[in-house]
Amino acid sequence: MSETRLSCGVVLARQTEGGWATLLLRAWHHWDFPKGIRESGEDPLQAAIREVGEETGITAMSFDWGERFFETGPYSRGKIARYFIARTTQDEVVMGLSPETGEPEHQEWRWVSFDEAYDLGSPRVRQIVQWARQVIGA
Repeated sequence: MSETRLSCGVVLARQTEGGWATLLLRAWHHWDFPKGIRESGEDPLQAAIREVGEETGITAMSFDWGERFFETGPYSRGKIARYFIARTTQDEVVMGLSPETGEPEHQEWRWVSFDEAYDLGSPRVRQIVQWARQVIGA
């Protein structure tokens, strides 16, 4: 797998009074979990943790379900996305700026239930929602 074609991300799970919530970010009209391209020399989990921090400001993550992951099929010019699952207690999101443009990479963020995440997501994102919900038991 070429370093530049693997996008690594995290499905963040936060317990709320209403049950599990997960964080989705919107870029244009696409909702997805925080993720980004793995840099040279990074392992996929390191890349996923770095990307979450850069895109959301969330750094308090515990990988309570281990380092298991879900990989999507190729999309967007052959990219593959690998997602891990982490628990967080942080609910404040600070969207980072793209190093290339100096602008935020995303227009909006939302903590949503897994049902809402499924409804907002594309077919590719829905696969991840279903997998994460099964692993977490949400």
